[in-house]
Amino acid sequence: MTTQDRSGIGSTFQDFLEEEGIAHEVRGIATKKLLAAMLEAEMQKRGLNRSSMAREMQTSRAQIQRLLDPENDSVTLTTLQRAARILGKELRIELV
Repeated sequence: MTTQDRSGIGSTFQDFLEEEGIAHEVRGIATKKLLAAMLEAEMQKRGLNRSSMAREMQTSRAQIQRLLDPENDSVTLTTLQRAARILGKELRIELV
């Protein structure tokens, strides 16, 4: 194998995303998917379905659907904080 054949070997996935100019977007999508999965898991742990979560949060089931939709990135911080509080959790956000 020549040096030219191995030009991509050793680079990281992060390097690839940055080279493609999509690192920020991919990170945002991954964060929302992870957050939605964490909320859903905590709801199941506490025996809450989407309807009961909506009642607890005093909102619509459609709002809960948006909150738990990993593709929907238009959820507000207020909604995330309310969901966390209902689930006995705290929302933490960092700038790194």
